[in-house]
Amino acid sequence: MGKQNYTVPESKKVRYIIHTDCKNEADDQYTLAHCLLTPRFEVRGIIAAHFEKNNGRYKKGQTTKASYDEIIKITDLMNLRGRYPVLMGATHPMQSTTIPAISEGAKFIVKEAMKKDERPLYIGLQGALTDLATAILIEPTICKKMTAIWVGGGDYPNGGQEYNLMQDIIATNVVFQSEMPVWQIPLSVYKNFAVSLAELQVKVQPYGKLGNYLFQQLVDLNIKLSNDEPNFDWPHGEIWGLGDEAVVAALMQEEQRQELYEVRNAPLINTETMGYIQSSARPIRVYNKMDYRMTLEDLFAKLAIFAQNK
Repeated sequence: MGKQNYTVPESKKVRYIIHTDCKNEADDQYTLAHCLLTPRFEVRGIIAAHFEKNNGRYKKGQTTKASYDEIIKITDLMNLRGRYPVLMGATHPMQSTTIPAISEGAKFIVKEAMKKDERPLYIGLQGALTDLATAILIEPTICKKMTAIWVGGGDYPNGGQEYNLMQDIIATNVVFQSEMPVWQIPLSVYKNFAVSLAELQVKVQPYGKLGNYLFQQLVDLNIKLSNDEPNFDWPHGEIWGLGDEAVVAALMQEEQRQELYEVRNAPLINTETMGYIQSSARPIRVYNKMDYRMTLEDLFAKLAIFAQNK
């Protein structure tokens, strides 16, 4: 792996679990690479997530394996195959708030959270909350031992349609109504991690096999989705959203910047409309904005450093 000319003090490092629906579209791959190139993150494992509601692009039960295979592809491009445990998450959403969707990914979350380790543990969730909700049902005490950072959910106060939430509304209700500390990055905030394809051609594609793959797979998906559904309003043609970068932003930006978020009561989510219903006084952190510039420039810089040191 490319070497940065700086070190991160051990006291500033955090244990980190990557949870990604890595083949759902084209931004998860960028964030997976970014997390693996970030020395503050001591990555403990990578969990492949399902994206069962995908407009027929994949058959039911196959999306978790697609995510798993894409994780392996990225780690191969980074010469990191075998460096981290890669685990399969659930292949389907939860069917009940009391019945877990058991997976090796959920079991891994429990195992890591229950270790005797005083360093903080975070899980960055770039898709459905199925595996975290299952882990909570398996062992509720993990809520006192880790923090969940989730890219998903509609905007406050009303909520509404949002892709990651749509994947498993039941699981989201389990997590929101638990005692798990949650940092939520809703729709209008993560949409601000916008890039143009020209920007990616200049700042990503030239940087080795990894950079070329990250760029090309996004361009290819842009064409495929546009041809498959020409009347759909996404993708937009010459821009993309790297929304999953929000999990990196939450831990990279200054903790003192409390103007970036507010503390809200965790809502119950309507399973039909995905609207928010006030239900408890249990607090969660909800971001209103993030440091988009710093996060994206950090991604581009780390990809360049990685390529130069290979």
